[in-house]
Amino acid sequence: MLTNPLAGTISLTPPQRATSRWGVFAAAAFLVSVPVFFQAPLVRVWPGLSLGLSVIWFALAYGLNRRPGWSLWGDLLMGFSWTWLAGSLYWGWLRWEPLIHLPIEAIALPLVLWPAYRQRWPVGMGFYLGSLFGTAITDLYFYLNALIPYWRQVMQVEPEMAPIVFENAIAQLQTPWALVCALWLVTTLLAVGFWALQVSRLQRWALGGAVLSTILVDGVFWLAISLS
Repeated sequence: MLTNPLAGTISLTPPQRATSRWGVFAAAAFLVSVPVFFQAPLVRVWPGLSLGLSVIWFALAYGLNRRPGWSLWGDLLMGFSWTWLAGSLYWGWLRWEPLIHLPIEAIALPLVLWPAYRQRWPVGMGFYLGSLFGTAITDLYFYLNALIPYWRQVMQVEPEMAPIVFENAIAQLQTPWALVCALWLVTTLLAVGFWALQVSRLQRWALGGAVLSTILVDGVFWLAISLS
């Protein structure tokens, strides 16, 4: 039986549990990358379509959760549905203001704190918390290195001018302070991610997969900017 996302257990045999752990980890890592590489371009062109897809994800999550053998993936998809909804709202209509990015991404946090909901969707809420934590760490890096003005600029200029903004932002990061911040924040993500993997609870592996994949996604993002 699934219970609390940080303290619950799941009734599986040891081989099933090991397979499920890595399956949940891989699925969580994949779902963290989906908004970056699929939703981001979609929401810029068709924000209404992206928002409408949220309904489909929620419906699919509920449907899978009610099917024997698929409930685990419906549970995980529920957490993804909340991250997709938040991303659609922010990047579709509010992306010009960085200060409200994290509050919008935290739209489902009250549900995570509600015991009845948390116990029904523990793996999904583990994934959601991991995604939110990764987002908070990434945003913190922007704040610590005074990148917020460049965030606003890149959301306002024409696409062909974006590389210039990126170039200026990269120049802002050519300092020892930026390197120290990057090392500290990556270390924090690694520590939290591997902490989550120390126990066999699937909700913790969903959290760990989301947190650790943030490092990869951020790395790919910065590499793309550097090469633009």
